[in-house]
Amino acid sequence: MGQPVIVPRAEHAISRKQIDPDALRVLYRLHQGNYLAYLVGGSVRDLLLGRRPKDFDIGTSAHPYQVKRLFRNCWIIGRRFRLAHVRFGSKTIEVATFRRQLSADELAALDSQPPTEGIQVDAHPRDGHDRVLHRDNTFGTPEEDAFRRDFTMNALFYDIASFSIIDYTGGLKDLDARVIRCIGDPAVRFQEDPVRMLRAVGMAARLDFSIDPPIDAAIAAHAGEIGRSAPSRLIEEFYKLLRAGASERAFRMLAERRLLDPIAHQLQKGSGDALWQSLSALDAYRKRFEETPATLTNAVLLGSLLAPLGPGAGGALAPPVQHGELRKEPALSLGMLPLARRDVERLRQILGLQRRLLDMNLSPRARRALTHRAPFQEALTWLDIHGQAPDVLEHWRGFIEAAGSFEAETEETGSPAPRRRRRRRRRRPPRTTTT
Repeated sequence: MGQPVIVPRAEHAISRKQIDPDALRVLYRLHQGNYLAYLVGGSVRDLLLGRRPKDFDIGTSAHPYQVKRLFRNCWIIGRRFRLAHVRFGSKTIEVATFRRQLSADELAALDSQPPTEGIQVDAHPRDGHDRVLHRDNTFGTPEEDAFRRDFTMNALFYDIASFSIIDYTGGLKDLDARVIRCIGDPAVRFQEDPVRMLRAVGMAARLDFSIDPPIDAAIAAHAGEIGRSAPSRLIEEFYKLLRAGASERAFRMLAERRLLDPIAHQLQKGSGDALWQSLSALDAYRKRFEETPATLTNAVLLGSLLAPLGPGAGGALAPPVQHGELRKEPALSLGMLPLARRDVERLRQILGLQRRLLDMNLSPRARRALTHRAPFQEALTWLDIHGQAPDVLEHWRGFIEAAGSFEAETEETGSPAPRRRRRRRRRRPPRTTTT
């Protein structure tokens, strides 16, 4: 550890206009409370690259309950490490206290202590809450926090007090060189958290960066360690890869490094033209939008990955078990990736609607009924991505627009839509019985 590189406001391109206004409110209030307040992580990296950040995370010297005292709209979450979530409507700004990595001696000392003798992080708690945190959750300085992060470009800070960028790890040089580099020994960092291997490949694919040779060497030596990761974390990382707009490149890179095999051998084995074409179509759709569209639901993403593998892919695309059958449908998975039953069921509905969407002979009444089906919008998104039927898609868009205009006109004039008159049933004469 040494002196950081500090880039003053006049020498970098980040403007406060590019930062989310609610994130700015949090930064300013922490600064006014005499706490350090930095924009941290991927948001600083993306702003420097001219990209729009997905999230604006904040690092601070304030402890979680000190943050809570500053914000009425703040909730403390987490058991292993307390985080402050400051909510503005449906938006959440995550505020984390600077942490440090414990040394081997400190870890050994903690392991020998009873659970109640953890590290006290607040000597004077005012609200009666327990301040005991676990081994990797000890509060520290900004410099210590930077060095406990995974990659150099994710350890950059933007200081709201001086509007400067602070770089402890050489992340600015690596951004200029367009290379993904680990902080510390990659082999050690990947054994600490094997999911970092997926993140390294995902960032390289998304940003079109090269991967530092020591990282590739560590992946080759420890690819099997990815199987130790929690399946729930792995499936979330897969969804992030699929949503990023560079999924084809990412999955090709993962297949080349044999990282798919320990997770789902079906993907490693089935990584061929059909899969690459499906992911390429998904990427082309994503790139039409500045931000990830709401239409890219988990079901659509899952289908883009599973459909090229065929019906046997984790059992997800096989016909579901009927209610009348006695046997219970087994838990669905793709290798060690758990598949949520609601996403799989929605995917089946999406695929089931494709035949009807392609039927140009449907009556207007049947088309209107189809638009009111719950999975209709997702089915239309699937047709847009994978259907290769632009004429049909344009027809549906025109039909939806016309139907919307008709409904708006009806609401404006206040006159209800004309109803079809029901035919009156003819009464049948009562049956007479003869004895």
